[in-house]
Amino acid sequence: SSGINAEWPLRPGISNDTANYEMMLQGLITQGLCQLLEPKVLIKCRQNDIKLVNKVLAKSKEQYVALSKLDVEMKVDDRDFLPQDIAGGVELSSRQGKLKVVNTLEVRLEQIVNQKVPEVRSKLYGHNPNRRFFD
Repeated sequence: SSGINAEWPLRPGISNDTANYEMMLQGLITQGLCQLLEPKVLIKCRQNDIKLVNKVLAKSKEQYVALSKLDVEMKVDDRDFLPQDIAGGVELSSRQGKLKVVNTLEVRLEQIVNQKVPEVRSKLYGHNPNRRFFD
């Protein structure tokens, strides 16, 4: 694992660019809905992102319905929030939290880093003749 942690923080201003962050939130919500494919979804965000999340819900639902042909009822959790010190993003859950999609910016960065490790390894050390799978 690459170990994204407090020693390697994301740029703090990433969510301060409201227009881009709003589009990103919409995409993260739509993607999470497509992963869950559930009729009722609870969305958790940072407390200071509630207005933005509520603002993009209708567009996210519209995109989701167009892609999946399924309806969804979404609710933003106004009691339990993601930690304020993360860079942003959302967490979607369904069935009383039994199904969960974590789409925070830290988790997304971790996924990208893990996908790129084999590519970086081969550029640093060259092709490994013993490697049979290239995921």
